[in-house]
Amino acid sequence: MWHPLRVTSLLSRHGALRVPEITAYFWIAKGLSTALGESASDYLVSALSPIPAVLLGFVGFVVSLVVQFAMRRYRAWAYWFAVAMVGVFGTMAADVLHVGFGVPYTLSALLYGIVLFAVYLLWYRVERTLSVHTIDSARRELFYWAAVVATFALGTAAGDLTAVTFDLGYLGSVVLFAVVIAVPAVGHRWLRWNPIFSFWFAYVVTRPLGASVADWLGKPVDVGGLGLGGGAVSVVLTVLIAAVVGYLAVSRVDVQRGEPAPTVEPARR
Repeated sequence: MWHPLRVTSLLSRHGALRVPEITAYFWIAKGLSTALGESASDYLVSALSPIPAVLLGFVGFVVSLVVQFAMRRYRAWAYWFAVAMVGVFGTMAADVLHVGFGVPYTLSALLYGIVLFAVYLLWYRVERTLSVHTIDSARRELFYWAAVVATFALGTAAGDLTAVTFDLGYLGSVVLFAVVIAVPAVGHRWLRWNPIFSFWFAYVVTRPLGASVADWLGKPVDVGGLGLGGGAVSVVLTVLIAAVVGYLAVSRVDVQRGEPAPTVEPARR
């Protein structure tokens, strides 16, 4: 029988770092996976009825996380498989609120923003850091993936908010989020912004940027897209992701080296 203290001990046990180093390859793979999440979700919902599509996305999401947590250390193929499946399911989760329950994009974006803030707050209160260079235990990784899911859902709602509600269109949204994502890059590079804040700022924005690109490529011409189709866009993105991840798996250039960065200890009273 599992004792609560034993479970807590297993969750907090430290081991190898379980997420990749933040390199240019990381942002390339992240951008491709966010676009794939949008295009694959749109294709599945159109090819199947919504309920089976959402169930299939949920199964893929669960299986990918089970595989990821089964790894003892970072493995490129397992990690990016999980990111891709989170992208598909996160997109569906955001779309369900609007399409299934009629929640406006403004409210869904606000809701997922609150959820993401709550995840960050709880993560920091428990671990005293939000750094991806400290993801070396099951508990920290649970917080990490909770934040990733929330960023995908928020980004999906934000992309639809600018494209549809604010009437910028898909291409206009691509331009907008391309400008926004440059903000943390400039802030970190030249204004000495906190690297953890800069990372998560950019991480959140990659989602609406990638989703807007996928929508612009795949949506019909009469709604502002190029009309390539979600299925075709998904296939191309899958091939590109497989090529990038295959290179990372062989070269291991994104494997973090050294010990995790120290956490911030709470002040003693």
